[in-house]
Amino acid sequence: MTVTEKDDHNLKQNKEKKSEHGLQFSRGNQVKWLSFPYLIWMIGFILIPLIMIVYYGLTNGENSFTTANISIIADPINRDALLLALELSIVSTIICLILAYPLAIILNNTKLKSNSFIVLIIILPMWMNFLLRTIAWQNILERTGVLNTILEFLHLPTLNIINTPAAIVLGMVYNFLPFMVLPIYNVLIKIDKDVVNAARDLGANTGQTFRKIILPLSLPGVVSGITMVFVPSLTTFVISTILGGSKIVLIGNVIEQQFRLGNWNTGSGLSLVLMVFILFSMAVISKYDKEGEGSNVW
Repeated sequence: MTVTEKDDHNLKQNKEKKSEHGLQFSRGNQVKWLSFPYLIWMIGFILIPLIMIVYYGLTNGENSFTTANISIIADPINRDALLLALELSIVSTIICLILAYPLAIILNNTKLKSNSFIVLIIILPMWMNFLLRTIAWQNILERTGVLNTILEFLHLPTLNIINTPAAIVLGMVYNFLPFMVLPIYNVLIKIDKDVVNAARDLGANTGQTFRKIILPLSLPGVVSGITMVFVPSLTTFVISTILGGSKIVLIGNVIEQQFRLGNWNTGSGLSLVLMVFILFSMAVISKYDKEGEGSNVW
């Protein structure tokens, strides 16, 4: 190759590199511009409302700093509502975990070519409006509802479940169960089958394989599922209003009532108390699910 040919070759390579860098730069700009609408949405509907909650929660009617809106959680009514919400949330989360983990294992062992079909089956009930699903359970559980009508037809004793904590737990489990199944299933499908087969080849039985291989590797999905069920269960007020009636008041109902009455400062202060539990849940999930395996359900 002559000197002139070498110069032409180097010039051609430099042009290709410049065009490649320019293409990468333009793609980077396109990605940034495409994320701009979400940035506006996040500022308008996430950051600004959070700032307003913090502002109203730490001020009074005269816009003076105060912690009275937070300390009002110590009031017996608010304290009992918070403790009951914590109790029902923990119970519903445990029930969801007991139901979801075996279901996720069964779905993982099914020999279907497309995993999207399984995900579709799980999220299909969620296509119906959340409020309509809860009202449907109200019609099923009420004293003259579908359940008691069937029991009367079979000459069995009727059940008085409506307006009880059991009805609220049932509504929570039904509405939030997919949020437990999907993270666990998402982690299980990523476990290498060769690791499980290697454990069995080395003499581990089914229980030992589950306890020492499957369970530790699926822990990120379990933690993510617990968080995704516990947080909405703790903050819900729709389920407790419809299935619990006016007899059972959770902390979500107290906050909703305060905002409805125009007491933004008190409602915001109680909301800040719940944000402590949410931040704690986020800290737990970031510790045990560092790669985001459990939360990446889609």
